[in-house]
Amino acid sequence: MVGVRLPKLPLGDLADRVSDQLANRLTGRDDVPAAGGGAAPRALPVRPAHEPQRVVLLGGTSDIGLALVRRLGRERPLDVVLAGRPGPRLSEAVAALVAEGHTARAVPLDARAPSTWSPALAEAFGSRGVAAGVPVGPVDVVVLAVGVLPDGKRSWQDPTAAADLVQVNTAAPVALAAEAAQRLRAQRGGALVVLSSAAAVRARSTDFAYGASKAGLDAFASGLREAVRGDGVRVVVVRPGFVRTRMTAGRSAWLATTKEAVADLTVQGLELERDVVWAPPGAQAVTEVLRWAPPRLLRRLRL
Repeated sequence: MVGVRLPKLPLGDLADRVSDQLANRLTGRDDVPAAGGGAAPRALPVRPAHEPQRVVLLGGTSDIGLALVRRLGRERPLDVVLAGRPGPRLSEAVAALVAEGHTARAVPLDARAPSTWSPALAEAFGSRGVAAGVPVGPVDVVVLAVGVLPDGKRSWQDPTAAADLVQVNTAAPVALAAEAAQRLRAQRGGALVVLSSAAAVRARSTDFAYGASKAGLDAFASGLREAVRGDGVRVVVVRPGFVRTRMTAGRSAWLATTKEAVADLTVQGLELERDVVWAPPGAQAVTEVLRWAPPRLLRRLRL
């Protein structure tokens, strides 16, 4: 039987082209030229998480989140999107970053308004492509810093307050993390930094509702990390102890730390490719001791 030689098809190029087009549609970037398309330059690849170019902060007025953005941009100007509730604080945060030499803009996002969640991410991711002939890279890092620290008693004595706490600290961040991860997968890389809390592992008796709301997010983010690990996407969970910020004003605790210290440790964790970052590092040991301490002792110590 005479063999028939079939022409070799450029399947590699075709696969790359189709994959790029699908990724662009998933992330709302239909204007990005596909591989092998026109003369316009292709968008830049994802940069290392500790040396990003484009950063999205979900929870755009978070003290810890803004400190992390500034730490990431210590040695280079960033292209930053601050997603948060419109108002003076968000506008001031944008203006401050611009004054420091970064490019920054605001996107409306409200944890209590689910209709804003997906549009905020679509807008934050949607500017990838070519601007004025210069390639604009994908989103390198998404920082998820949505959350509130409620009044300890009201958060479990008032059913409405309890539901609101779960809405803001669990439901909204989980939904945002899920969609952000899919968008990072579509662009074939990037890092999602989730600000959890040491209280997610073991909460104090006075803030157990807060700890429970953070535990839900922490568990989801930890599982999400493994689900997307093979897709080039990193999910890093940050568990700060007590941090002196505007949100904790009027409160005190031992082993307190600063937002700048949390930011430094987080960037270090990104560079060392850690999955979990404790801030300060001693918070992990204290939390583990409290987890296994006899309940009777914890009651006496009011922990």
